[in-house]
Amino acid sequence: MTFSSPLVGTSAVVTGVSRGIGRATAVALARAGANITGVFFNDPPGGDTVVAEIESHGVSANVFEADTGDPATAERLADEAVRSWGSLDIWVNNAARLLVRPVVETTDEEWHGLLAGNLHGFFYGSRAAVRVMFPQRRGRIINVTSAADILFVSNLGAYATAKGGILALSKTLALEAAEHGVTVNCVAPGAIDTPLNLDAWTPEVRRTYLERIPLGRVGAEEDIADVIVFLASDASRYMTGQELVVDGGLVINGTVGHALEK
Repeated sequence: MTFSSPLVGTSAVVTGVSRGIGRATAVALARAGANITGVFFNDPPGGDTVVAEIESHGVSANVFEADTGDPATAERLADEAVRSWGSLDIWVNNAARLLVRPVVETTDEEWHGLLAGNLHGFFYGSRAAVRVMFPQRRGRIINVTSAADILFVSNLGAYATAKGGILALSKTLALEAAEHGVTVNCVAPGAIDTPLNLDAWTPEVRRTYLERIPLGRVGAEEDIADVIVFLASDASRYMTGQELVVDGGLVINGTVGHALEK
C-alpha cells in the first residue's frame, strides 16, 4: 500500500530498528514523513543500513545501539527524540527475541532474560513515551504483540506470556492516556518472514503455514509496517486500546476439511 505523507514533520521512536519489522516500520514511517529515533541491539551494520534507508526519504535519523531491557534506554530515546525534533509524536515498541523452549525446560535465567526485552522493555518505552506525550496533549503509542497471544503455540511459553502482558499493559494504558489525547494500540503479526523466525522455521513449519493461511502466503515485514503507519496517522484518531491482528486470516481458520453435503 502506498501512503501519501500523513506524518510530515512528526517525530517517531522505533525500537529494534535495524532489521525485520522494526526496519520496515522505520522506513515506512520515514516514507510518510516522520523523523526517526531508533535503537538496535548488537547489529551495527543493520543500524547503518536502516539510517541510509530512512534518510533516502528526505527525513532525518538518529539511531544508536542499546538494550531496551534497560530502563535508561527508553529515557534516552525520549530525550533524543525531543532534543532532535522538538517533540515526540509516535512511539513504536517492537524490539523482541524468540525463545522456543518447553516451559518445564525453561530456566529462571532464560525466563527473566526473555521478559526483560520482550515485556519490561515495552513497559519502559510506554512509560517514557507518555511522560513526554501527556504534557503535549497528543501522541500515538503502538506496541507490536503477536498472533501467538491468540492462537497459542507449544514451546513458546515465555514469548506468549510476554505478548499477552503487552496487550494487557496497552489496554490499561489506553484508558489512562485517553484524557491526555494519547492513543495506545497494538499490532499482532501472524506468520511473517523476518530474521526472528529464521532459525525456528523448518521447511515443515513453512509448509504448514502456507496450508493454514487463507490468503495463501506468509506475511512480509511491510504488511505489518503499513498497519503501523495507519495507527500512527490521524486516520486512527478514534481508535485506542485495540489489537489489530495482521495474519492473512490464520487465527480465524478453523477449517479441517469437512465433507460437503451431496
